[in-house]
Amino acid sequence: MERYSHLKQTDPEIYELIRKQTNYESSTLKMIASESYASFSVLEACGSILTNKYAEGYSGARYYEGNEFVDQLETLAINRAKRLFGAEHANVQPYSGSPANHAVYRALLKTGDKLMGMPVPSGGHLTHGWKVNFSGMDYVQIPYSPNPETGKFDMDQIRQTAKKERPKMIWVGATAYPHKIEYKDFAEIAGEIDAYLVADIAHINALIVAGVHPDPVPYCDVVSSTSHKMLRGPRAGFLLSKKEDRFQTNYFSDSKLNLAQRIDRAVFPGLQGGPHLHIIAGMATAFQEAMTPEFKNYGVQVAKNAKKLADSLLAKGYTLAGGGTDTHLLILDFRKEEFTGKEAAKALAQSGIIANFNMVPGDPRSPFVTSGVRLGTQSLTTIGMKETDMEKVAGWIDRVCRNIVRINDEAPKIRLEIAEFCSQFQFPGITE
Repeated sequence: MERYSHLKQTDPEIYELIRKQTNYESSTLKMIASESYASFSVLEACGSILTNKYAEGYSGARYYEGNEFVDQLETLAINRAKRLFGAEHANVQPYSGSPANHAVYRALLKTGDKLMGMPVPSGGHLTHGWKVNFSGMDYVQIPYSPNPETGKFDMDQIRQTAKKERPKMIWVGATAYPHKIEYKDFAEIAGEIDAYLVADIAHINALIVAGVHPDPVPYCDVVSSTSHKMLRGPRAGFLLSKKEDRFQTNYFSDSKLNLAQRIDRAVFPGLQGGPHLHIIAGMATAFQEAMTPEFKNYGVQVAKNAKKLADSLLAKGYTLAGGGTDTHLLILDFRKEEFTGKEAAKALAQSGIIANFNMVPGDPRSPFVTSGVRLGTQSLTTIGMKETDMEKVAGWIDRVCRNIVRINDEAPKIRLEIAEFCSQFQFPGITE
């Protein structure tokens, strides 16, 4: 049967838009650092009959009947998450990464408490205390940022700030930090001030699984993540945590719940109603795929490709935020150029290279235009690209950036070259 055959008959407008997006994704270079390609198996699980089921509550304690098989499914997803990351406890119900992070606040802090987190312009996430987000409205962010000269964390400075401000929680994680994070160092600081340590690994979970990035689970009270970036699963969030609170007298002295129970209570009924079971099914499938040797090889190759792409661009004279990368992403720094990051991102997209404009540390431009462009290699790695392919990609990026003033003439030629180049690769969820 043809894919989407029923949709094609009943809603041809939606079918046509999906068809166009499918063609677009298989003829362009997907380099947005928060996107990837889900497998046919993940897509089938997400599109299953589980869409129909309501199962408010947790396995064995539902508020609806008819959940015998659903309970087994959610338990399977939980056990796979725990096994994949070596965690004591897992919650797979958060609808996405931001709701998962919101649940962490509800479980660990009270309104008005201090937290340490990276500001968005420095590479942090909105939910790490940024002022326009609930986390910055309901709590007090104590900011820390990479050293502007090295592009890396200055742990001595972070320690000094933590001891002075004594936040009750420290977020460690980023959306645009291209270097390894030493969770052990952050754990030592958190221990010195009796603060919870929370890692947000939404961007780098596959690197952790592959063993090319430090593992936060042994050092952190809670680990937050998503399954739709490097993990190549559905758009969803999940939480990992210790079972018990490491503080003998926990912050919630009036509560008899342990840490794992507080996390679960914060997700449901604190913030959400019924879980999205079709998405949990897709997440369980992604966890299973991530436990294979092939996935670990993919994680290793992602980092190799990012390093090669960075080196190739540096050799062509480009400036990268932080000087390079040892993760999956890198950030082109155009502060010295007349064009903005937004203009560069639009020119790249016009040419078939899909990325996003992004702030760089010390960015003089507004977040609506920025001076940077963020690039990720996980999607290119997923379709089978290696280091030699990164040299070609760097060449196209260079042609776009050097021809921005005449991009309307140059872009169609590059777009055709990239489409032809993409035709030799297999796209999970698109091509057999």
